[in-house]
Amino acid sequence: MRLRRRFAAAITSAILATAALAACSDGITTSTATGATAAAQTTSTAALSAAAVLDANTDVHTTSAVTESDAVDIKLTGASATVEGDGVKVDGATVTITAAGTYRLSGTLNAGQIVVNAPDAEVQLILDGATITSTSSAAIAATEIGTLTVVLADGSTNTLTDTASYADDADVNAALFSAGDLTITGAGALTVHGKGNDAIASKDGLVIESGTITVDAADDGVRGKDYVVVKDGKLTITSGGDGVKADNEEDSDAGFIAIAGGTVAVESGGDGLDAYTDLVMTGGTVTVASGGGHTTAPVDTTSTKGLKSGVITVLEGGAATVDSSDDAVHSDGTVHLVSTALTAASGDDAVHAEQTLQVDGGTVDITASVEGLEGKDIVINDGSVQLVSSDDGVNAAGGDTDSDAGGGGGGGGQSVEDVSVTVTGGTLVINADGDGLDSNGTASITGGTVVVNGPEQNGNGALDVNGSFTISGGVLLASGSAGMVVAPATDSPQGWLSATLDSALPAGTTVQIVNADDKVVASFVTSKQTQNIVYSASGISTGSKYQIYTGGTASGDSVGGLTQSGSLGSASSVATVTAGEAPAGGGFGRGGR
Repeated sequence: MRLRRRFAAAITSAILATAALAACSDGITTSTATGATAAAQTTSTAALSAAAVLDANTDVHTTSAVTESDAVDIKLTGASATVEGDGVKVDGATVTITAAGTYRLSGTLNAGQIVVNAPDAEVQLILDGATITSTSSAAIAATEIGTLTVVLADGSTNTLTDTASYADDADVNAALFSAGDLTITGAGALTVHGKGNDAIASKDGLVIESGTITVDAADDGVRGKDYVVVKDGKLTITSGGDGVKADNEEDSDAGFIAIAGGTVAVESGGDGLDAYTDLVMTGGTVTVASGGGHTTAPVDTTSTKGLKSGVITVLEGGAATVDSSDDAVHSDGTVHLVSTALTAASGDDAVHAEQTLQVDGGTVDITASVEGLEGKDIVINDGSVQLVSSDDGVNAAGGDTDSDAGGGGGGGGQSVEDVSVTVTGGTLVINADGDGLDSNGTASITGGTVVVNGPEQNGNGALDVNGSFTISGGVLLASGSAGMVVAPATDSPQGWLSATLDSALPAGTTVQIVNADDKVVASFVTSKQTQNIVYSASGISTGSKYQIYTGGTASGDSVGGLTQSGSLGSASSVATVTAGEAPAGGGFGRGGR
């Protein structure tokens, strides 16, 4: 395991410790931790911020300002070219640039190539209505270069097309290739056809500053070994392999992708965005359709994830829409969602982290998935998460089994792993056909609002926690089948109730929870067939009796069917329960029982 991956895991473990101490407020709430706890939590999460992650990586290259008046004019004439100035050699249809400087390319070159052989130099190529087609290699090949800047002249339209195939061991293997750093800028348009392999590739870093860039590639669309940074512009990619890729496997501070602005649209046969280390988004708009989308089953032979990283994925701004065959957002390490508006549909997990999956803000709208959120440790501190899943909605799994746990907890006597679900704030709305909120280890709710519209079949439950399950703040409403009922531990600081009804309620039923003073303390409208309801809020008093009514009116804003208020009207009582007591056959989260 890479050193930086272990470091990220250590930082997120510290976050879990502080998150568990977070405070909360009454009612339907999206409150987050305050005071000293919030300060400690902020200190921990700062290590996972976009700025901190990028600061730990290698510096992104910069380029000199382009002086167009000094440009050497290269006019492409079909089978050859004419040159006005120094630093250029023309040999038939091969144009070779040998010195630093600025060069303007215009016209058409058929079955030819632009070669840049200027070791350690900074070369600027202005494409001003240039169409370059190669039948043997790259259209533009900077084989010896320090930094290559491709400038798209204002209002210009340019096209690069490479050969239909490369040798397996070819070093130059993209229509636009640079052995050094590569920058694309300008207000023009560029279309790149990567027929033989990749469309645009740099063996060092690649920066897209501006321009309208459209690429199609047999393999990867845009590839930078050390990094790919998109600052602005419009980038549209169709690729047989990965859409955007950074693949430096040797240097721990390289192999990253950073999206700061612009628009990136990818339709890929492989991964949409694939970073060997870090994937960071702080602005712009990203749209990905990978592997045929969520209706196409993923296969073992090809990775078809949407947004993928090897160490950490940080979404801290902008908007991302992902439709993927495999995981929509994936990291072999940590996923940190902060302020991005994320919409995801996945044929597997919508958001998956091998280590910690943390939500500190933004919106997450999962419209389709097998499992919605999956990770070793899942932490929700703020933001809004809504998800639909055909299996588990939230699933904490993948840890080591706790041999001292005594072999069982609330989740049906199963072993307890060192995994967790922690909710301290925000809103989490789950619509799951499998388990709703599932932890193979522990679960803790200290704030926020959690609403689970769980399974209709008895083989799963709205709540499934193998280890300790405590609630000390916030609001929890979990509804589902009655075959595998789990409730919080009896020693939870905040009161809760669990009601299993004699018969299942159909979707669309208004459910009212009423205290001993005949006051409605909660109103909920079922979205699915329901036979068990677990509810917890600050007003629930352990040991007190509550009645469950059906009918009446639910009113006010709704969070997953849980409304701000309700009235009984002609509602009928269907059950009476005592807070803190699980129904017969139900389970408790582990705790002091």
